[in-house]
Amino acid sequence: MARSPRFRPALRASAVVITAAALVFVSGHAAQAATVIDGPVNLRSASTYGVLGASEVTNTGPTVVNGDVGISPGTSVTGFTEGPGIIVGGVLNTNNEPATLAQGDLTEAYNVAASLTPLESGITQLNGRSLTPGVYSGGAVDLADTGALAFAGSAESVWVIQAASSLTIGSGTVMTFSGGASACNVFWQVGSSATIGESAQFAGTVLAQTSITAITSAVITGRLLARTGAVTLDTNTITVPADCPTTGTTTETVEITSGAPSDATAGTPYSFTVTADGIPAPTYTVTSGALPAGLTLDATTGVISGTPTTPGTSTFTVTASNGDTPDDSVTYAVVTSPPTTPVNAANPNGPAQLPETGSEATALGGAGAATILAGLALVLFAAARRRTRIG
Repeated sequence: MARSPRFRPALRASAVVITAAALVFVSGHAAQAATVIDGPVNLRSASTYGVLGASEVTNTGPTVVNGDVGISPGTSVTGFTEGPGIIVGGVLNTNNEPATLAQGDLTEAYNVAASLTPLESGITQLNGRSLTPGVYSGGAVDLADTGALAFAGSAESVWVIQAASSLTIGSGTVMTFSGGASACNVFWQVGSSATIGESAQFAGTVLAQTSITAITSAVITGRLLARTGAVTLDTNTITVPADCPTTGTTTETVEITSGAPSDATAGTPYSFTVTADGIPAPTYTVTSGALPAGLTLDATTGVISGTPTTPGTSTFTVTASNGDTPDDSVTYAVVTSPPTTPVNAANPNGPAQLPETGSEATALGGAGAATILAGLALVLFAAARRRTRIG
């Protein structure tokens, strides 16, 4: 939906890093994933949260969260403000602007993770598996009690595990990494709820549609982020992992930053530049309405220029896009005033075409009057000579 033009703050969320062989974002199409993903699912402002809930956050016992704790739109947080839970190096955000923004960014990351094309489908039991980088999908995904799961890859490798219904991590389970792989690039997209068993050694970021429960003494190197339900904790240790190294092409969502254009005058050259942030640089198109007659939009520079020819009001929408969805659109209205001098309709950019009421018409009228007066003088002179002869 288009919106009215306004200035936007320069602060931006962190960039998604991808390569051509990895995530491909195309407006109107689901993101795709190759066998190896070379870049993370972008959490933006949600990346600082060890725990983020929607309805409530509940803690029992001396849980330690190394990172932020937040909730939105709910307001119920128990077990932190007066103990026994501890927040280290982070803050508690309760239904405020940062928590609301983080929930919005969580939704976007969840949708991206859910849309990726899997390398392997139909997974159920993960016990004993060693996963190479890529996307794995199943219904109810499970890691059995005391089971082990390995991730083998490089420092830039990424794993996305899609559980369409539930995720159950058994008690006493262990997750290991080799080749430089790290929990920072493991994402668990869960269609309903996730449960992490007692004393489990869990790795990765849980993006749950509903709720997340961490049972007594579970240790999480990652994040527990719930979109619509609660996060329930009990004597856990949760550590937000450091950012992974990244390679590839940086992309950043487009934001139009220019204000409203000035009005125009027919017959007078006009120029206005639509500006937008974004990496790579965006291109510009008119997606609805029409520019004032005589003006054009440069798709590369965003410059609207030309010489308007017709008075009136023109309403049009300009959309900026760079391949990283969503695009950004702004609706403008430009009033074109009548010309200060008459416009040559045959050549709007040429000299004014004056009507025959100016100097030329005056000159022609004066010449005609002089001719008539000269003729009348001759008649009067001839008549006077006749009278002289008669007399």
